[in-house]
Amino acid sequence: MTAKLPLDDIRVIDLTVARAGPTCVRQLADWGADVVRVEWPADPAVSGLTGKSRHGADFQHLHRNKRSLSLNLKAPETHEVLMRLVDVSDILIENMRPPVKYRLGFDFETVHARNPRLVYGSISGFGQDGPYASRGGLDQVAQGMGGLMSVTGLPGSEPTRAGIPVSDLSAGLYLSIGVLVALHDRERTGSGRWVQTSLLESMIAMMDFQAARWTIDQDVPAPAGNHHPVSVPMGCFPTADGYVNIGGADGRLLRSLCQVAGLPWLPADPRFDSPARRSQNRAELNALLSERLATQPTAAWVEAFNLAGVPCGPIYKMDEVFADPQVRHLAMTEPVEHPALGRLDVVRNAVRITDTPPTVRAPSPDLGDHTSDVLGELGYTPDQIARLRADGMI
Repeated sequence: MTAKLPLDDIRVIDLTVARAGPTCVRQLADWGADVVRVEWPADPAVSGLTGKSRHGADFQHLHRNKRSLSLNLKAPETHEVLMRLVDVSDILIENMRPPVKYRLGFDFETVHARNPRLVYGSISGFGQDGPYASRGGLDQVAQGMGGLMSVTGLPGSEPTRAGIPVSDLSAGLYLSIGVLVALHDRERTGSGRWVQTSLLESMIAMMDFQAARWTIDQDVPAPAGNHHPVSVPMGCFPTADGYVNIGGADGRLLRSLCQVAGLPWLPADPRFDSPARRSQNRAELNALLSERLATQPTAAWVEAFNLAGVPCGPIYKMDEVFADPQVRHLAMTEPVEHPALGRLDVVRNAVRITDTPPTVRAPSPDLGDHTSDVLGELGYTPDQIARLRADGMI
């Protein structure tokens, strides 16, 4: 194992709030980038604009591996601090409403003129221009406008949000991909680009085949509940002591599923002998399977179906997720030592790269933990730093 990480020669300015932007920056920080998180001087116990506890689970999850620089961005003298940081950085990420960055003087045009090689990444609610550009974006609003809530939930039920902030997370992940593409492109062109996405764009992209059903076939998808929208049988079925997810919609998998379930005749039944007929008679087929699966506990079915090569798994609560032997083998958490909270088990990055150290190296910082260090790196003297601090600028 080497001592280096792939992005340890990259410096990132983190001007993000809420979740989508920090999610993007966390990907870069996990892979070694020197992330300087610029935060407003405020109550050190809360996480700036979100008002959440800095020592709470959410903040500790979002901001590991970063440094904190407290800076009042509204003052001319601290704007110069930000511009000096721009001079020596490779990436800037922000997710404020589009007008805010222009008002505070760190818009793409200003930053690009100062450092033409810097890659500038932006997440907004609805895009940088257009009729909704000035609106504030929220994950649930994007889930509704992007179509996710229209296909989530039981058939006939009210629109239902997903249980995680899908548009926030996808926007952060999409932007991190775009920023890395632009970083590579900079090596060929010498110029940084403005990389943009929004909660709405990312949510529509995440709709994937459900969106394509409309754009290509003019088919408007409806909720399918806990069953796959188009593949039958595939979904969630009750067992003697809970539920199980199982999938075997065609060919060998369907035959194996039915054999294990004690319904060997089902694939040849005229009601179910083609994908179209299985889809047409979905309710009847699922009822037959449910009746059989209710005779045994979940663990018995999981073992039997997997032995037959049929994809199958239990439905866990979060405590059960991390108790599962495969999850424990994958080591989905990494320990980090926080000066006030002690040992924290943080969910690790989902990607592994051979011959690299663990992705979680440092806890989320307290407000302004690294202000003096960063200002010193930018050439500020101890007296200048003390004066900025006395004036409430940092």
